[in-house]
Amino acid sequence: MTHNHYDTIILGGGLAGLTLSLQLKKQNPNIKVLVLEKRDDAAPDAAHKVGESTVELATHYLREVLGLKDYLDKYQLPKHGLRFFFSPKHKTTIHKRVELGPKVLLPVPSHQLDRGVLENDLVTFSRKAGNQVVLGAKVDNVDIANENHTVTYSVNGEQASATSRWVVDASGRASILKRKFGFAQPHAHDCNSAWFRVDWKIDIDTWSDDAKWHSHVEPGLRYLSTVHLMDAGYWVWIIPLVGDKTSVGIVADPNIHPFDTYNKLDKALAWIEQWEPQLAKELKAKTDADGNILDFKVMKHFAHSSGELFHTDRWTVTGESGLFADPFYSPGSDFISMANTWTADLIQRDLKGEDIFFRTKFYSEVLKALFDNWMPIYTGQYPMWGSTQVMVAKIFWDWGAYWSINTLLFINNGLTDLDLMRQMTAGPKSLLQKYGELSKQMQLLFKDAMPYDTADITNRYTDPFDLDFLRKFQEDIVEKEYSTQEMLDKLFSNLGVLEHVAAETFRLFSNLAHGTEMDIDVDPYTMSLNGDRQIQSVNSKLVPRDAHIANEMKAMWLYEEAVSV
Repeated sequence: MTHNHYDTIILGGGLAGLTLSLQLKKQNPNIKVLVLEKRDDAAPDAAHKVGESTVELATHYLREVLGLKDYLDKYQLPKHGLRFFFSPKHKTTIHKRVELGPKVLLPVPSHQLDRGVLENDLVTFSRKAGNQVVLGAKVDNVDIANENHTVTYSVNGEQASATSRWVVDASGRASILKRKFGFAQPHAHDCNSAWFRVDWKIDIDTWSDDAKWHSHVEPGLRYLSTVHLMDAGYWVWIIPLVGDKTSVGIVADPNIHPFDTYNKLDKALAWIEQWEPQLAKELKAKTDADGNILDFKVMKHFAHSSGELFHTDRWTVTGESGLFADPFYSPGSDFISMANTWTADLIQRDLKGEDIFFRTKFYSEVLKALFDNWMPIYTGQYPMWGSTQVMVAKIFWDWGAYWSINTLLFINNGLTDLDLMRQMTAGPKSLLQKYGELSKQMQLLFKDAMPYDTADITNRYTDPFDLDFLRKFQEDIVEKEYSTQEMLDKLFSNLGVLEHVAAETFRLFSNLAHGTEMDIDVDPYTMSLNGDRQIQSVNSKLVPRDAHIANEMKAMWLYEEAVSV
């Protein structure tokens, strides 16, 4: 039996574990890291895992924190944002569906990732950085001790062991430490998914010859988007991959679309034919001739929480070993980026002899709070996926909140600024508390508005960057030199804009539902569309109408009669 000592042993050599190994080495070239990965050879190209699409937070992590900018630009596809198609009565005619997405190239880059190619290359990068990456390693036992932890594993039937000061579980759904210590936590969000790759380029621009529809978007950019085809209870993704391959996935609420209606390839193709006939037409034309669907995978009830994240016994969990939300908006790699950043900070500080007891507890609570604030976006919301106006308003809100708080904080190194994070989280009037309350109120508003969103809205295009405040939020996603107070002031300023957006969104839906006047003052922390909830908040405040924001929001309102300012 071989035996070696490391500063950190990472259980799992997928996206979470390999990126963490690179991050640790970039921060400290002398750190000794062992990565144990159960697969014994190269990962298969493309969609062997869900999560090919990155958004701004994780893109910054990959490009700037890990230094993979040149690699991603050369070997992975650029992404032209997220693109959504509503108006479910017009599924055979894509140019009649309401479309939401950017018209021109975005100022902040993102990527469509071939996860197989990426993870194979990350193995190479990690080894070149000086980490030991062992493939074909089956973890047999993890012994957590006071001084040094011991990990026992097998490779080709030969047993080995290693000791380390830190252990990080990045083993995905194997969840080695979660199973060992029993801290699994289910989540109320219940959705399932099935996905596959096809060996050709699916370009939705070929689905219509309508000249006006083609004029909305610069040529070639629709193809590079992550496309969402949507109706009540589900969405279907279309994601381009390198080598002219395409990933196609179904994500659905089992109360509306039972899992057994699409959990096999033949069933999934029949399901797509019923619910998204234009996509089915393309799939049928190509697969009948060539039979070139490359693989098929499913994941049932994918969302889960975790009772532990960062532990004072010097172990952590990251990636799917810890938290997993939903692939809508592609947040998986964001949570990897945040968990890895906090994990790396704890490890490096501890190795320097710093007392990290408080940070360990604090980081864990903040990550749980961010996850809890994010999940209302999904939980119980899938029935509204077929409501056109509600979804346009929801997506604009969700993006604005994500860019102005989550992404801005991460990119400017706020997560490890203990003074900043303390001020953000201290007490019921803290920024994080207000942000969480506001987010939950908005998701309740969208749910309440759904019964009133009944019009058959067609032939409309809406771009988030037609709204100045959304454009400004995205343009502000750059790394700047903020002092702690400047960063806090910036975040509170953005929250103030979000309060006005929330209040104006309420006015629009209240006018649609009940004919109320558009100049009413609104308390975004206690608002209730139907008056059926008695909500109290220490953050309660009346927000008067902001004429500038009200005028901007005309661009996202598809019912014409309620937009006078």
